[in-house]
Amino acid sequence: MITCLGDVLRPEVGQATVRLLRRLGHEVVFPADQTCCGQPFYNSGFLDLARRQAEHTLDVFHEEIPVVIPSGSCGAMVKAEYAHLFADDPARHAQAEALAARTFELAEFLVKKLGIEDVGARYNGRITYHPACHLRALGAQGEVERLLARVAGATIVPLRLADQCCGFGGSFSVRYPEISGAMVSDKVKCIVETEADVVVSTDTGCLMNIGGRSRRLQHKVEVLHLAELLERR
Repeated sequence: MITCLGDVLRPEVGQATVRLLRRLGHEVVFPADQTCCGQPFYNSGFLDLARRQAEHTLDVFHEEIPVVIPSGSCGAMVKAEYAHLFADDPARHAQAEALAARTFELAEFLVKKLGIEDVGARYNGRITYHPACHLRALGAQGEVERLLARVAGATIVPLRLADQCCGFGGSFSVRYPEISGAMVSDKVKCIVETEADVVVSTDTGCLMNIGGRSRRLQHKVEVLHLAELLERR
């Protein structure tokens, strides 16, 4: 599942995900009819519209194979929220639970499902990591950190206030731009302090927000999705 932001703003993340999974020996199927998971509607209170988007997603991803999402945000929507949308529809509720059970955020899929921590990645430089907030909703247990620790040649630098949101929050950044701007400024300050060559995260929204602020401040830190880093050799 490519996700909307991934499709429109950072397609290279989806491409890196596909190359990585293929390198590990997997066949990747991309349903061309997929659209938004419905999270923007859901977060804004438009439950009927969110339900329609979710129904479409359930129909598109009906095949009984794992669904890998390079985004904790969309992953959390499918895994944690779809069942709530269909609480009064037993048939759709069952579909939602079935899809949730075979849906994985990328790091979760690699570490928990495949049992892989070393994917053969190499990066000669300093890496710091910004944990996307929605990984907590997925019950993340250090999967990203374990993957980063096995990147050959890399020095992993701790990020101060790592658990602090970058301020994107989807529509939050549009509704409250002053607060969002202050939050991402704080986040970028912490990133610059690490003197890292690259900052890694797992959500395109975070990458877009942090990368945009860094460019405006003319900081040279490279902003990468986890898939883009792991695909490097």
